[in-house]
Amino acid sequence: MTHFALSEDHIAIRDMARTFAEEQLAPHALAWDEAKHFPVEEMRAAAALGMGGVYVREDVGGSGLTRLDAALIFEALASGCPTVSAFISIHNMASWMIDTYGSDEQRRRFLPKLATMEWMASYCLTEANAGSDAAALATKAVRDGDHYVLNGAKQFISGAGATDVYVVMVRTGGEGAGGVSTLVVPKDTPGLSFGANERKMGWNAQPTRSVIFDNARVPVANRLGEEGIGFKIAMAGLDGGRLNIAACSIGGAQAALDKTLAYVNQRKAFGKRLDEFQALQFRIADMATELEAARTFLWRAAAALDRKDGDASRLCAMAKRFGTDIGFEVANQALQLHGGYGYLAEYGVEKIVRDLRVHQILEGTNEIMRVIVARSLIGR
Repeated sequence: MTHFALSEDHIAIRDMARTFAEEQLAPHALAWDEAKHFPVEEMRAAAALGMGGVYVREDVGGSGLTRLDAALIFEALASGCPTVSAFISIHNMASWMIDTYGSDEQRRRFLPKLATMEWMASYCLTEANAGSDAAALATKAVRDGDHYVLNGAKQFISGAGATDVYVVMVRTGGEGAGGVSTLVVPKDTPGLSFGANERKMGWNAQPTRSVIFDNARVPVANRLGEEGIGFKIAMAGLDGGRLNIAACSIGGAQAALDKTLAYVNQRKAFGKRLDEFQALQFRIADMATELEAARTFLWRAAAALDRKDGDASRLCAMAKRFGTDIGFEVANQALQLHGGYGYLAEYGVEKIVRDLRVHQILEGTNEIMRVIVARSLIGR
């Protein structure tokens, strides 16, 4: 990216994802939300276009694209359905962790089927008593010969029960971050089970369950890297995940803004179209400006992560905090500008508001993003 312009390749990638979202996701998003339907076939269709392993290397079926490419893709997909885009982004994050930290044997065993989304992946870090303080996780993995025996539970796991591969952070050593390792756990592992599908405010088109381990035996050969580097792996995955979820917020908010522009052009009050009232024009101008600022910041952070800049983690945290806060606020303003119709499901705006609200919580709460930023500044 030079002079703040996207290349022809960037534009082609974005337009491909946008067309897919318009044709395959947007027409069904409300029905999927209402029915709590997980659209597996549509996601596999996205994977057939290269969106199942966006930044996984090409030798195992990935697309080998950049973080900036990914930001464009997930924003575009979210314009059709933020929930589906967010799940595909989580699948990509888990797949990237295997690609980056896995052995050649592990990469070849898991990634070809993950890239096509024949297999789908979940990321398992959070526990009931270890959310923001993720280094306090308690799920234990005790070595027993060529296996680990896992006991514990993960909470709020996207796709759980419907996915095939679980990238799980477990405690193999002492307390704190240094005692954490990462295991790849197949769904058919004996002793692995799932809690009930959670009832949620939004994100209804993907299941959210707890993942429970009761003396589950996982081969040592399924460990990513050495013992004790699992927390580092989890945090590296989250840098990209935070960019993706910010992109999902921006895409969802842009769709809400587009719906609003169409609505205020048609709706009349006091003898004038709504878009003729200067107060509403100013509000729409602010919404568009803030969304553009969030988008530009997202691209800046994505480019920094691609270059592996020293300040990339800080910029990712900033972009996540700013992008998800702005995304939710723009969507909420869009609902307000629709008046009573915004509160009705058929207009699609209230679904976007519900879906985007959780983005301020997951992949690290926005309060934790502020902690990361502050530490990187004051720690100097």
